[in-house]
Amino acid sequence: MNSRLAVVKVLSQVTLNGRNLPDAIAHYSDVIDENDRSFIQAMSYGVIRFYPRLQFIAKQLISKPLKTKDQDVLLLILSGLYQLIEMRVPDHAAVSETVKVTKALKKPWSKNLVNAVLRNYQRQAATINNKLDKNAEAKYAHPYWWIKLIKTSWQENDRWQKILNANNINPPMTLRINTRHIERENYLTQLKQLDITASAGKYSADAIYLDKPVPVNVLPLFNEGKVSVQDEAAQLAAVLLNPQKGERILDACAAPGGKTIHLLEQESDIELTALDIEESRLQKIQENLNRTGFKAKLLAANAFEPVSWWDNKMFDRILLDAPCSASGVIRRHPDIKLLRQEHDIAKLVHDQAQILNALWPLLKPGGMLLYATCSVIAEENTLQIQHFLQQQTDAALQPINTDWGLQQAAGKQILPGEGGIDGKNGMDGFFYALIQKQ
Repeated sequence: MNSRLAVVKVLSQVTLNGRNLPDAIAHYSDVIDENDRSFIQAMSYGVIRFYPRLQFIAKQLISKPLKTKDQDVLLLILSGLYQLIEMRVPDHAAVSETVKVTKALKKPWSKNLVNAVLRNYQRQAATINNKLDKNAEAKYAHPYWWIKLIKTSWQENDRWQKILNANNINPPMTLRINTRHIERENYLTQLKQLDITASAGKYSADAIYLDKPVPVNVLPLFNEGKVSVQDEAAQLAAVLLNPQKGERILDACAAPGGKTIHLLEQESDIELTALDIEESRLQKIQENLNRTGFKAKLLAANAFEPVSWWDNKMFDRILLDAPCSASGVIRRHPDIKLLRQEHDIAKLVHDQAQILNALWPLLKPGGMLLYATCSVIAEENTLQIQHFLQQQTDAALQPINTDWGLQQAAGKQILPGEGGIDGKNGMDGFFYALIQKQ
């Protein structure tokens, strides 16, 4: 399949069918030329990342809205604009190759339209760009409800603007190395010998940032299970929970298993149960266990209903990586901007509270529960924990004394890009609260 046509097909799956980007790209994997895969991925992620802005620009150039059945033509135009604005494709090639796709779409009538819109953008770019700052969705490349939600949580020091801008930066590829098997400096040396430029993480002793993403199969020790891909903020969970030898630990909502494996890397002599509601998602955890050589009990069950799966043996520690808006990882999953809806937030907050209250009785007195989300929304984080502490008289919030994150009324918040320099590297947005049972 022509690479630009493939991009339109992928974008259609996301914007019209509500499919997430990885699944949409995988859907066409059999008809995508392997040599085009990186281009298709970069284009698809880029168009979705800047979708509200590209839509605004297109509206300035299209005199009459396209019919619903012709949304593929609009997506083609957006992909052409993205090439002109963000990619290193020569302008003439971006225009001509995009126009050619109208034939593959079997809509020859749109050839002149697509050509005119892209040519007119080239002529009017300065004028149109001056209008971007006057439209919040275009300026920040987020739907308005997202902007309002993040602004409500982070008005102080205009942090909301920094969060929105950080969401639009390409995320780094971050590794977690098993330092029980190899020292970080040693691994950095191995990467350097392969001409892979990398640097040590600032907050996790196991973290390494790559200057440029590489296929995992070229990473030393990846296939042997001594290296994994995981954001630095996510790596802090296992350290905070601090598993001890012989303990019984629950990793709730565990898929895809990055934190599961890291817990076992911290202390392999534990009785670990990894729980997730979808059996298909447990397969990914099993793949990671097979690659790393660790063992854990996997359970496909609903965390809301322990009566259906719990064996009545208390846990020493519980990691609750709660389902959330994923507002802290939009830079990594830009389709969240479009797939998540405003009404989803209230349901997620309700579900988080239900899971917290359902799992709390499973924890031993003196035991620790680590509540984690990849969200920057107060209702899901500090307000959620404050409400929980008011309900549970035997719950005591523990201090998280670290040099990362912003101290909240309850818990600590990492904002997207924290620990990075000039927009490079840095962590995803994460929230952590550590609670002890009295």
